[in-house]
Amino acid sequence: MSIEPSSPDASSDAPTRRDLLFITTGAMGVIAAGAALIPLVDQMNPDASAIAAGGPVDLNLDQVEPGSQVVVLWRSRPILVVFRTIEAIKALQDPSLLKALADPQSEQLQQPPYARNWHRSLTPEIAVLVGVCTHLGCIPQFDPLPNATEPAQNWLGGYFCACHGSKYDLAGRVFRDVPAPYNLPVPPYRFLTDTTIRIGENPPNVDFDFSSIQQM
Repeated sequence: MSIEPSSPDASSDAPTRRDLLFITTGAMGVIAAGAALIPLVDQMNPDASAIAAGGPVDLNLDQVEPGSQVVVLWRSRPILVVFRTIEAIKALQDPSLLKALADPQSEQLQQPPYARNWHRSLTPEIAVLVGVCTHLGCIPQFDPLPNATEPAQNWLGGYFCACHGSKYDLAGRVFRDVPAPYNLPVPPYRFLTDTTIRIGENPPNVDFDFSSIQQM
């Protein structure tokens, strides 16, 4: 499956049109570690000034199937965009999962106010997360399907940091008793249309400064 970035409107800075990088698709996920990400970034060879500018990035969701993930680059950070299945959405509210999470109600400032809800997003179906572990900055592995033993015992589906064993659910909420202290951050973003999101820009009439989050 191939996902092409949509072009920002004419008022956007020209370099931001080159700032989109898709890395992974498929329900099983393929980001295993930071080493898997670096060669693909190098292949795209994005303009350094475009990355540094931190302008908004548009992503067309039309071809993203339920259970799949794509990754775009914004402010030099990987942004994980996931289309959660109905089953995954239901699992986010499972009492047994909530008991295992360190911050299930998103009380720590790791997201905009419009993402402080049980799914940590504007809509339950689409998750938008900064793909940087809040322990030491590794890139967590996308493993959306439950598994008894992999990548960890009693795996419920979500993100696993192979570097030091931190775990997050599919809303980016961190589990208890792992090295990572905070949930994955949620960047500012909004829907331009029903099928296009703009990362790096808040919805109208919302003033959220990404630099105010608790920890990257």
